[in-house]
Amino acid sequence: MRFVIVTGMSGAGKSTVLKIFEDVGYYCVDNLPPSLIPNFAELCLKRSGGIEQVALGIDIRGGRLFEDLFSGLQALSGLGVPYSILFLEASNDALLNRYKETRHIHPLAKGGLISDGVARERELLAEVKQKSTYIIDTSYFLTRQLREKIVEIFVNDARFDSLMINVLSFGFKYGIPEESDLVFDVRFLPNPFYDAALKPLTGLDAEVRNFVMGFEVSQKFLELISSLLGFLIPRYVSEGKNQLIVSVGCTGGRHRSVTLAHALFKKLRDSGHSVILNHRDMEKDPARTAADS
Repeated sequence: MRFVIVTGMSGAGKSTVLKIFEDVGYYCVDNLPPSLIPNFAELCLKRSGGIEQVALGIDIRGGRLFEDLFSGLQALSGLGVPYSILFLEASNDALLNRYKETRHIHPLAKGGLISDGVARERELLAEVKQKSTYIIDTSYFLTRQLREKIVEIFVNDARFDSLMINVLSFGFKYGIPEESDLVFDVRFLPNPFYDAALKPLTGLDAEVRNFVMGFEVSQKFLELISSLLGFLIPRYVSEGKNQLIVSVGCTGGRHRSVTLAHALFKKLRDSGHSVILNHRDMEKDPARTAADS
């Protein structure tokens, strides 16, 4: 039997993750009081045919019962049932935006500021996070990307990289992403914007990628970035960092930054790192609108 405890920050995606576990064949229960974990495990073991894979959603809604989590897990070990803790994290900005969009009330806000509830919850969950088997920061995950990561870890049993790398392309004219850990400026590279045939395209199109990466300076810059990250990533991991945001920017965030971000993403992924790719400003440039009209 395999138990996965799904916990973490409210608004970080526990419900979504439990649905993903359900889709891949796990028996899922949300908001089970932690003190009942051993009893639930015994029922699963006694059930005819057995239940081999279980995902339990445990969160702050349990109030004081949340404090029983570790004793419940200790009892689970006593039954000989292996378990892992999946902690879902997200930045303060991401959590605040999600609560604003859904208009849900944070369980610890109690009529006050959402930000206060988030801060309080981080304090309460600090020990749980520290003892978690897996920590996934969902700040920039699309549902599709989150599904791929869950399947990779819990279905395919792939090696889990504790550092999630997010490669993000952007346009300087729209501002540097505030959450960036590293920012690379590629505005010095040859610009396909001035080629009439390439202007309406993006760095996702082969024609643009071939143009940008067809210059020696582009290839060299990619090598230098990759080498730098190869030096930094093990040190970030040893420091306990769980999320690294590498931002690559050009003027409009449409051609060069998208191309370099895509190339960097592939290099990191091929090196075995957990990495996702996002293009913040690719569709904001007026050239796209004009081309599509």
